[in-house]
Amino acid sequence: MIRLVTETGVVAKIVLAILLIFSVFSWAVIFSKWSRFRQARAQSDRFLRAFRRSRKLSDLDAISQQFRPSPLVALFEYGYEELRNQLAGGDPTGVPFQAGSLVAVQRALQIGASEQLTGMERMLSWLATTGAVTPFIGLFGTVWGIMDAFHGLGTAGAASIRAVAPGISEALITTAAGLFVAIPAVIFYNYFLHGLRDFGTRMDNFSLEFLNVAERNCAGRGERTGS
Repeated sequence: MIRLVTETGVVAKIVLAILLIFSVFSWAVIFSKWSRFRQARAQSDRFLRAFRRSRKLSDLDAISQQFRPSPLVALFEYGYEELRNQLAGGDPTGVPFQAGSLVAVQRALQIGASEQLTGMERMLSWLATTGAVTPFIGLFGTVWGIMDAFHGLGTAGAASIRAVAPGISEALITTAAGLFVAIPAVIFYNYFLHGLRDFGTRMDNFSLEFLNVAERNCAGRGERTGS
């Protein structure tokens, strides 16, 4: 294989170099996203357990930084900050609940979820581009190599399979290289896309839980304060 690569023409070498660049960047994105998704999934599970055990949102705010890789932490901070702004400062669970506060908190949670998903989607387009483009780049190298092989055959005047087979086999290397680059990119792109949908569902569910806790705690505190 090494000998075939070194014996290819200039165009084929350029095509292989381009495919190598795509491959290196794709695997860098794959390893980076794999690590981030794994940490975010583990920390999200821990954060949810802490959120469901805590009695006050202020208590969870004090310890939320240790779960930072989780996108739910940023979502919590968006909702908690908006809740504090709506409820005139201090501990949001210790002041009367104001009408319309939940609507603003819900919007803040939606903005936080959108920003977190946008951040997690970053660079995934490179995998999609790699999966779509590299097979055609490899095919271009193959077509060019076959043209060069048949041109050499016509120049030599030797109409035999032995004369054209080496050139065609060298040309097909670019097609194999293009598929070698594209297949992992497509597989991991679909895997990460599924992970994004999973995180989107988690954030939607967490937003509902946060709103329930905010409404229950603040409304209950407001009733006791009013009485």
